[in-house]
Amino acid sequence: MARTSTYKPGLAWFAALGSAWVFVLVALGAFTTTIGAGMAFADWPLSNGSINPDGWLEEIDKFAEHSHRLSGTVMGLVTIALAVWLQRREERAWLRKLGWWALGIVIFQGILGGKRVLLDSIGVPGFDMTLGQMLRIPHGVLAQVYVCVLFAIAAGVSRPWVENNFGVASARLRKIGWWCVALLGIQLIVATSMRHNHAGMAIGTFPFSTPTGDLLPAHWDYRVTLQFIHRVMAMLIGIAVLVYGHFLWREKSLTLFLRSASFLLVGLVSLQIYLGAQIIWTGRSVYMTTGHVIIGALTLATTFVVAFFTGRDSIERPRP
Repeated sequence: MARTSTYKPGLAWFAALGSAWVFVLVALGAFTTTIGAGMAFADWPLSNGSINPDGWLEEIDKFAEHSHRLSGTVMGLVTIALAVWLQRREERAWLRKLGWWALGIVIFQGILGGKRVLLDSIGVPGFDMTLGQMLRIPHGVLAQVYVCVLFAIAAGVSRPWVENNFGVASARLRKIGWWCVALLGIQLIVATSMRHNHAGMAIGTFPFSTPTGDLLPAHWDYRVTLQFIHRVMAMLIGIAVLVYGHFLWREKSLTLFLRSASFLLVGLVSLQIYLGAQIIWTGRSVYMTTGHVIIGALTLATTFVVAFFTGRDSIERPRP
C-alpha cells in the first residue's frame, strides 16, 4: 500500500493504545523497584528457566518482576508492529524515523533490564551499588524517553495533528513549554538516581528539612544532597508549570481543548507534589511511592505532548 500523510484511524488508535500500554509497563516497573523485587529471578530472559515459573502468581515479588518482564515483551511486539506500520504507510520521514527510534530504545531497554539481573553480583570498587544495580538508573531514565517518543508518534498520527486544526502557538509559549519539558527531564534524572541510591527517605521530614523546621538539612551526604535537589527542582517545576499553564490558557489562537490542558498540567504537578509529601509522611508507602513514579511519568509525557503540539509548524516545516 502507498505511503500517505493523511489521517489513518487504525494507525492512530494503535499508536494511542501503545502509548497507554507503556504506563502498564511503567507501573509494574515502579512497583517492582519499590518492593525490591528486581532480583526475584536470577536468570534472564527466562524466569527460573521458564516463561511460566512456579509461584509467580502466588508470591508478590515474583509476580511483580515476571509481570514486568511479560509486559515488556508485549511492549516490544507493539513497537515492532508500530515501526513496520509507519515504514509501510507513513509518508513523513520524521515519523518513520521515530518508529525505528522507538524500536531501538525498547530493544536496548530489554538488554539493560537483562544485564541488570545478570551483572547484579559484580561489585564496583568505591561504590555501594553493584554493576547490575547501577544499570537501574539508565534503565529508569531511558524508560521515560521511550514514553515521550511513543507520545510523539501518537500525536503525529492523530487527527488534530494531521488536519492541523488546533491553532498556532506563539514563539513565547513554545519556548516556555520546552523549558518545562527540560526541567522535568532533569528532575527525572535526579529522581531516578535518588530512587536507586535509596535516598527517598534521606530527609525524613516535609516540607522542612529537619524536625525543628529548618529549610536546610542538618547534615549532608550524597543521599541527602540528591533528596534536597529533588525538592528544589519540584519547587522550580511547580512555578514553571504555573507560568506555562497561565500563558497556555491565555493563548486564544489555540483551540479550547488544547488550552484546557493547562488545568491538567497544574493538576498533575500538584498531585505529584502531594504524593511526594505522602512518601515522607507514610514512611515510603508502597502505594504512594509507586503512584509518585507513575504520575511523574504522566506529567512528563503530558507536558511533552502539549509542547510537541504547539511546535507542530516547526516540526512539519519542509526541510531544504
